[in-house]
Amino acid sequence: MTLPEPIVSKEHFLLFYEVVADYSVRRMPFRSKHLALATAATLRGELLLGGDFANPVDEAVLLFSGDGPEVAEAFAKNDPYVQNGLVSRWHVRSWTVVAGCLFE
Repeated sequence: MTLPEPIVSKEHFLLFYEVVADYSVRRMPFRSKHLALATAATLRGELLLGGDFANPVDEAVLLFSGDGPEVAEAFAKNDPYVQNGLVSRWHVRSWTVVAGCLFE
């Protein structure tokens, strides 16, 4: 898989998920569709990083690049984890990046 170059001129947005108890087990029937959605967003240059927090696995965060929060919001609305009730709450925050390898 060839990944696109990071889009440093775009804004960054963090998508936060609060997940249900036993999320690690309950997500398994939906995992392949979730990862396919994430791969497609990555190949479009929208999704830069994503994953859940460990010990405990009670939240996840995904980093998006785009012209507005709509790219992260659309991901959440189409995510099988959200659609099947594994995410109890989600929200998007704009993130002002001032340093790092994606910063220009």
